Amino acid sequence: MSILIAIVGGFAGGVWVRSLTIGYEAAVFFVLAAGVFGAFYYFKRHVFYTLAIMVCLSAALGAARMIVSETPLPASFAAEVGKRVQYDGIVVADPDVRDANQRVEVRITRGGESTIALAVAPRHPSVAVGDHVFVSGTLALPEAFTDDSGRLFRYDKYLERSGVRFMLNFAYLRVESEAPWYAVPAALAKIKHAFLGGIAATLPEPHASLAGGITIGGKSGLGNSLKDAFTRSSLVHIIVLSGYNVMVVAEWAMAALALTKLRKRWAITAGVLALILFVGIAGATATAIRAALMAVIALYARATGRSYAAGRALFFVILLMLVWNPLYLVFDPGFGLSVVATAGLIWLAPIIETFLLCMKSAFWKNVVATTLAAQVAVLPLLLYNTGNLSLVAIPTNLLAVPLVPLAMLFSALAGLAGILFGTAVPLLGIVLAFPAYLANAYLLFIAQESSALPLAAVTLPPFPFWLVLASYAVLIYLVSSKRFSTTLQLRFAKKASM
Repeated sequence: MSILIAIVGGFAGGVWVRSLTIGYEAAVFFVLAAGVFGAFYYFKRHVFYTLAIMVCLSAALGAARMIVSETPLPASFAAEVGKRVQYDGIVVADPDVRDANQRVEVRITRGGESTIALAVAPRHPSVAVGDHVFVSGTLALPEAFTDDSGRLFRYDKYLERSGVRFMLNFAYLRVESEAPWYAVPAALAKIKHAFLGGIAATLPEPHASLAGGITIGGKSGLGNSLKDAFTRSSLVHIIVLSGYNVMVVAEWAMAALALTKLRKRWAITAGVLALILFVGIAGATATAIRAALMAVIALYARATGRSYAAGRALFFVILLMLVWNPLYLVFDPGFGLSVVATAGLIWLAPIIETFLLCMKSAFWKNVVATTLAAQVAVLPLLLYNTGNLSLVAIPTNLLAVPLVPLAMLFSALAGLAGILFGTAVPLLGIVLAFPAYLANAYLLFIAQESSALPLAAVTLPPFPFWLVLASYAVLIYLVSSKRFSTTLQLRFAKKASM
């Protein structure tokens, strides 16, 4: 485990250092540092020097991988920045439909080069993944900006992590032809929208948008006020496609396959395919991919009879994803929050659970421990990224999160009922969707009422990243210190016995 931590930590450190716009000198420095530790190891063979060499060499590889990912802008398009242009293109991602416009990722080609541009266009006409479109607009480069609290958001790098290099402002879209029937991304997008349409046929707004959000991340109809309520109450993670949603689906798949008569290997294969299908339909975000990969590793371990170590799986998946796309580390806030939340559930939740001796219910003990662990783990990074400190985060999550799997199940049934009966027997679809209505009404009530409380959330001023690193260093020390945790456990046990 120490070797894996050294490799992953070093690689991530190299990516992070290179992300600070430090040049190739970073990779050279890490290689020289590895040589220094190698000299120390030559004179005195010690495990510390071995790990230090691994960290430095991995950091050099991380910096090098980041350098390789920094490709120049395609010359054919860079020459047209600032001009009114027009292209033929293919829609490559589900449009982000907002109140005033829609943002559509379009792959465009010019002079033998291709790139992806984000077209900011009116809401109509509607377009779908795989459509061949004509698009015109003012070509521009995405730019970093400072939010209201003074935090710098690298919007250019945020878009680049998914391949978007240009913007098309004041765009006009026209569908030339729809996606061919054999296009897999288009088929998955059609399934997603058919499901959201089924939910819309059986549930009113905003319940329908919330149901879409907690199942497959379709939250476009919630509106700014409701999104703000979920943010202030620290419940925004349940309305986006997160690792939690994927893990719930994985647990359902495992439970369903356990009831089948299929051979174990065939059942596990079916579970993996179900996970891939779900992530493909809902949208392959970094957080969803991370959770799906960990679930696939767990299923593989079950199929082969091997033990599953969640910590090792997390580090392996982090390394795999950063090798694939190093921009995830610094420029995808969701990925970082997902990683630290998962780490909190793996290492911090069991420690917290041992302190809850006064709680007799195993279910609620687990709920409280996992909620506290996730909230504590994400807090430093969340405050650094947004500054939003929700003072009602813990009670709202304790009240809402236990119901989320049930709300997901009822919402999925509501979507299926809408697809099957929404047109033919609409009343039957509405009746079948009533449990989903109640579950989502409860979640809406918790978010709206808690966010309306005085001082429900405050915004902290920006602070340096070294404070985040210091916070996690302290947290890691406390979690890994057996003496500290043992002392606390003894004190809590003594109090519980009094």
